[in-house]
Amino acid sequence: MPRKQIAAIAAVSLAALTACASSGSSTRGHGSPVRTGPVRVDDARSSVGPAELSSASASVNAFGVDIFHSVSDGSEGNVMVSPTSLATVLAMLMPGAKGQTEAQMAKVLHTTMPAGQFADALGALDSATVQRELADKADLQQYDTVWTQKGYGLQQSYLQALSAAFDTGVHETDFTNPDAARQTINKNVEDQTNGLIKDLFGPGSMTADTRLALTDALYFKAAWAGSFDKNETADKPFHLLDGSTANVSMMSNESSLGYASGSGWQYAELPYQQDHMAMGILLPSTESFDAFRKTLTADNLSAMINAASPATVALELPKFTFDTGAQLVPALQKLGMTSVFDPSSADLSGLPAQAEPLHVGAVVQKTHIAVDEQGTTAAAASGVTVVAGAAPEPPHQPTEMHVDRPFLVLIRDTVTGQILFLGQVTDPRG
Repeated sequence: MPRKQIAAIAAVSLAALTACASSGSSTRGHGSPVRTGPVRVDDARSSVGPAELSSASASVNAFGVDIFHSVSDGSEGNVMVSPTSLATVLAMLMPGAKGQTEAQMAKVLHTTMPAGQFADALGALDSATVQRELADKADLQQYDTVWTQKGYGLQQSYLQALSAAFDTGVHETDFTNPDAARQTINKNVEDQTNGLIKDLFGPGSMTADTRLALTDALYFKAAWAGSFDKNETADKPFHLLDGSTANVSMMSNESSLGYASGSGWQYAELPYQQDHMAMGILLPSTESFDAFRKTLTADNLSAMINAASPATVALELPKFTFDTGAQLVPALQKLGMTSVFDPSSADLSGLPAQAEPLHVGAVVQKTHIAVDEQGTTAAAASGVTVVAGAAPEPPHQPTEMHVDRPFLVLIRDTVTGQILFLGQVTDPRG
């Protein structure tokens, strides 16, 4: 009898490219539920070495912390981003970028690799994660899909890059009927995330000038390694940022977890079954959440995670559910990715077979996450539019960790360290 699968995570990145003037199509995925057959070049997947995989993982995590800061800056609400999904869709676009546009994208993504090499490394990293979880009999799916205007030609070199890095081609749609094209792409995203992400692009978000849309969908479903006893869940106070308290459903469990603590913080890692994926809970000290969040870097986050060792932890963790949505152009511009959005300076000349000025018009993301006694259900959708040693013995006495105030949460691959989701929970009620 198959193991009960409880935790679910889904992420989608969507990039749509629109031409500035006159009037494309591509997809990567494992069984992507698209509407038409792809146009593709069947190049063999690129061979990527361990050093490149490690570098790509570090790049994704550094980018993830940056994009989290850019989105959460000034926000007292719940926030969730998917670094892996957004980085992947940008990596799908980068082989078509040139000059300053490519250089800015590479800098924001924290990579010194050429665009094609970075795409190869990230594609291989994503594929390895999928294969590992499938071997664990967990449900992890990742789909990369590229759509172009019907009859719109892309350069052979770009098609080869998509095939080599992401094993994908290009699907056609008709952006001259923009609402129908939008609904087709939204339905594909919805199918790829088992219905968790709906209507990623709202009405009017695509026009007859749209030429290309890229999506990355990530879906994961697995059980906690050790579930919480529902009988131990009780209403308890959670301290909100404004100083008030709210009663929330607080789960309780005492078990061996990866645990670390330092000046002003505690970290606990809850593994999913097979231990290749885990959720990390990073709890700042009372009244230090904002200051702690602002000073968080990829390096110190990595140090906190790496410091965790087995300990018996008496954990109290609230159940939480929330949805978020964000326009990410301002966040990416704040990080230094400006040229790709500027019609006068964007250089995406590596995309179209026939020269046409293109720029990115929008980047959007939607997320959903729900955590309870059995596991996690989460989804994220991002979009871009382009216009024409040995472990120590666990302590005998349990370490207490009461997550009764705002905290940070992440979901990561424990083999590569790659962060799939990163966010903050300031109000478990949503």
